Amino acid sequence: MAKLHDYLEQVNVFSALKEEPEWMLEIRQAALAKVDELPFPKIERVRYERWPLFNIDETALTGGQTISEEAIAHAVPAFDEMDSHPTVVQYEETTIFEQLPQHLVDRGVIFTDLFTALQEVPELVNQYYMSKAVPVDEDKMTAAHAAFMNSGLFLYVPKNVVIEEPLEAIFYHNGNSQAHFFKHVLIVADEHSEFSYLERFQTKGDQAKKLSGNIVVEVIAKAGAKVKFSAIDQLGVNITTYMNRRGYILRDAMVDWAIGVMNDGDVVADFDSDLVGEGAHSEVKAVAISAGRQTQGIDTRVTNKAPHSIGHILQHGVIRERGVLTFNGIGHILKGAKGADAQQESRVLMLSDQARGDANPILLIDEHEVTAGHAASVGRVDPEEMYYLMSRGLRKEDAERLVIRGFLGSVLTAIPVKAVQQELVEVIEGKLLA
Repeated sequence: MAKLHDYLEQVNVFSALKEEPEWMLEIRQAALAKVDELPFPKIERVRYERWPLFNIDETALTGGQTISEEAIAHAVPAFDEMDSHPTVVQYEETTIFEQLPQHLVDRGVIFTDLFTALQEVPELVNQYYMSKAVPVDEDKMTAAHAAFMNSGLFLYVPKNVVIEEPLEAIFYHNGNSQAHFFKHVLIVADEHSEFSYLERFQTKGDQAKKLSGNIVVEVIAKAGAKVKFSAIDQLGVNITTYMNRRGYILRDAMVDWAIGVMNDGDVVADFDSDLVGEGAHSEVKAVAISAGRQTQGIDTRVTNKAPHSIGHILQHGVIRERGVLTFNGIGHILKGAKGADAQQESRVLMLSDQARGDANPILLIDEHEVTAGHAASVGRVDPEEMYYLMSRGLRKEDAERLVIRGFLGSVLTAIPVKAVQQELVEVIEGKLLA
């Protein structure tokens, strides 16, 4: 396999084709120069370094791969323009539907393809792109992302703007393609803005093999902003994915995360919240299902960097067949963060003798006068529960699904958008019946 830095010419061509500003090309070139020497991010108890995470498609970088409108129309459903809530839909690199009501445009909201934003508001993108939440050279995966990022989204909500309707982004991955899927989502909530954002990642088609995904989501919440972030991930069995979602949360701002990790392929993920400002607050709620021979390693971290900041983690997972699921819950209270609160709960339910699960709590406390705690468990379905339900006439499969629904319920009910709750329930049912 070629060294990643050998792709310099192709990266330069891609940047030129996208008509990127000079500073964006410089970010790519600097990342490419460092990527081969940087270490992998450390995910406790997960060996993923030999996974196919760097299968870069030269044809896609140099403009040789195009997708016809007919192929897109065949792969994805039509979208109703009469449903006026803000929506962006992308198929691979192509934005196929974009809708933002005029009253939000008039208030300065920007919700568009990342490359369009680079053309229309380059100074705004430059201010936040991989400079606050996720540094370019943090590790090998972030540098690879910066070098080869090939599609993305930009959302900016101005100061004091409150959006009642949810903003929705749908990202379709073409499983029949050979192209790498390196998506960047940049969300900026300016001071005292409020909104809910929902994103979905979904694979259409699964014929190709050993595709690479690298997804970075940055949420910058400025002073007093409130963001409710929901996600349902359903990437296919043929794509091996690194996913990094991170919040950079300033004074008295809040980011609530509700994430359903329902992929079929191998995944290593970082779900992080940096509580940078005094009184910053983050609630992280995640559910995950591993099945088949799938491995998923999820690091969920909250770092209290400021006084009176609050970070809570709640994650529940289910494992079927030979699946592997590891939850690392990390609460880190830094020196100077007096009055901080860091709590976490990680629980894993195994449905098979061959399933492997781990719930690994980590608390790092560098300050006095703080509150911190954790709970973690890994176990199997309680046979007495099953016996009770089956004695009431339920089939074993139905009884098991009822137990699982109850196990995941404490996370599902914490999701702020009712429609997303129901959709995630349906996705879970599909995963369990597969």
